[in-house]
Amino acid sequence: MKVVVIGAGIGGLSAALQLRKAGLDVHVYEQAPRIAEIGAGIQISPNASRLLLRLGLKAAMDAVGVRPRAMYERRWNDGRTLQRAPLAPEVEATFGAPYYHFHRADLVNLLAGALPHERLHVGRKLVGLEQKGERVVAQFENGPTVEADLLLGADGIHSRVRELVFGPEKPRFTGCVAWRGLVPAERIGHLNIEVASNNWMGPYGHVVHYWVSGGRMMNVVCITEHGDWKQESWTDKGDVADVLAHYEGWHPTVRSLIGAFPETFIWALHDRAELPCWSDGRVALLGDACHPMLPMMAQGAAQSIEDGAALAALLKEMTDVKCALARYEALRKPRATKLQQASAANRVRFHLPDGPAQRARDEALATSGDRSIANIGWLYAFDAAQVL
Repeated sequence: MKVVVIGAGIGGLSAALQLRKAGLDVHVYEQAPRIAEIGAGIQISPNASRLLLRLGLKAAMDAVGVRPRAMYERRWNDGRTLQRAPLAPEVEATFGAPYYHFHRADLVNLLAGALPHERLHVGRKLVGLEQKGERVVAQFENGPTVEADLLLGADGIHSRVRELVFGPEKPRFTGCVAWRGLVPAERIGHLNIEVASNNWMGPYGHVVHYWVSGGRMMNVVCITEHGDWKQESWTDKGDVADVLAHYEGWHPTVRSLIGAFPETFIWALHDRAELPCWSDGRVALLGDACHPMLPMMAQGAAQSIEDGAALAALLKEMTDVKCALARYEALRKPRATKLQQASAANRVRFHLPDGPAQRARDEALATSGDRSIANIGWLYAFDAAQVL
């Protein structure tokens, strides 16, 4: 079976690797002239890391990834710990796979490096699709057409495949604006920050930070409500002074991290209305192309990796592409939708102004802990390859 994957991000590359392992003939097409990712961090939880480890990537992942010891949720001003959820080694022992923090570029490069060079085609912008019986034809702006048995759109929230199949629809601005910064370790050594993930929750905003690139850099993301920035590009420069102004009065650690930014980038968070279906004929979507989600569960990339695992397992056993795609959607859509909803709910929960609702949230975190080993099993123990 010949498969064309559109998009060489984390979802597209991991899907291609999993499909090849299942014995399929896979090629990946990327519109950018080279494989490159922005300087931001990403969290890969055990539900996704176990799938990448099966591809033989453990050594590469261990070389560039960081295994955090815990996940903290804290008060915005006094730094009080509301929840400490264990990660390494407890999560790995319980769920059989590690929790990793990566620089996005490190993860994309190791996935691309695992794919044979001749299987990855850059500078190929998709402009048209046509289905002809048992074949689908992809038309590119600057190259010949390509035929396949199946085409997968792994091309993100602005998916061209989605637009060609289901029609144009603009993403919705959520009202949240984010700044990101990547801080060299030597700039913040005096802060003695643990190898852990920290989420500082405050009125109308939150800040997340964790180590990446083998501990050489600290990834920091600051998200605030009611922003007036509407651009979604991850390469738009921001002003560090603006970030500091938005986080006036926050804990000294938060302000010290922001003040240490060499530079900052600003983007607006968008989502999309839920799609009624993810496939049409021999064309299917995965990842942000069909289920974009806010980053408040740190599951966007993980869910795209799960999508690829499910597709690979189904297509290995089923020769009828359309039946396989129907099964894929039936299996994956409920879980992805649940995580979209959980991410949206966390946006509200993370940004509560000080008051009764905030105090109730803090009490719940302190007593039960939504990220405790007992409460997070539904997410981390899941194996997306177990579909039959």
